[in-house]
Amino acid sequence: MIEVRGLTAAYGRAQILFGLDFRAQSGEVLVLLGRNGAGKSTTLKSLMGLVPSRGGEIRLQGERIDALPAHRIARCGLGYVPEDRRIFTDLTVRENLEVGRLPPRPGAEPWTPDRLFRLFPNLAPMQSRLGARMSGGEQQMLAIARTLMGNPRALLLDEPAEGLAPIVVEQLAAAIRALKSAGLCIVLSEQNLRFARLVADRACLLERGRIRASGTLVEVQPAYAP
Repeated sequence: MIEVRGLTAAYGRAQILFGLDFRAQSGEVLVLLGRNGAGKSTTLKSLMGLVPSRGGEIRLQGERIDALPAHRIARCGLGYVPEDRRIFTDLTVRENLEVGRLPPRPGAEPWTPDRLFRLFPNLAPMQSRLGARMSGGEQQMLAIARTLMGNPRALLLDEPAEGLAPIVVEQLAAAIRALKSAGLCIVLSEQNLRFARLVADRACLLERGRIRASGTLVEVQPAYAP
């Protein structure tokens, strides 16, 4: 579903990513594991076209997307949930979902508000609540739900569990596993091993913009010292 070859990216003259190679399949969760500053968020932003790549290739279902602007990448089927969530705090839950709506994709069950409320039951009773009146965990669930309303083929999540209460982390992990079971390809960045263990099929360990190790989490974990 997602294939990355030789990805290089920089902010101005400061090179951040150095020739990354990885792939993620449908029905799989790939975790980009690493400490702060390792290049995890920059990797996701590069996939989404928010940080222009300086070299390499990014393919979604075999089609190159690395030269496309972010809005066209989204229309190709790549969804992105940033670390700071960016929900519309002056809109209700239902209105936030409608903002993210895109046409359904052929051959795939479309995401609707009712389907999302089954995935995130905490959101169901607060459909008329403003985003500003939601907890951090509720906002994170809404941010993911709003992105799913775009009917993506693959989903990028930037540290989705950061700062959340343990019970919310468990609920979020359950939702991610359900999305994986539905066939979605998920790439998420994470520095918390506990959360990675709950969701990961495979992992890539990033250090200073390079992939130091890749494989199952059991194989990668010994090389990681958070």
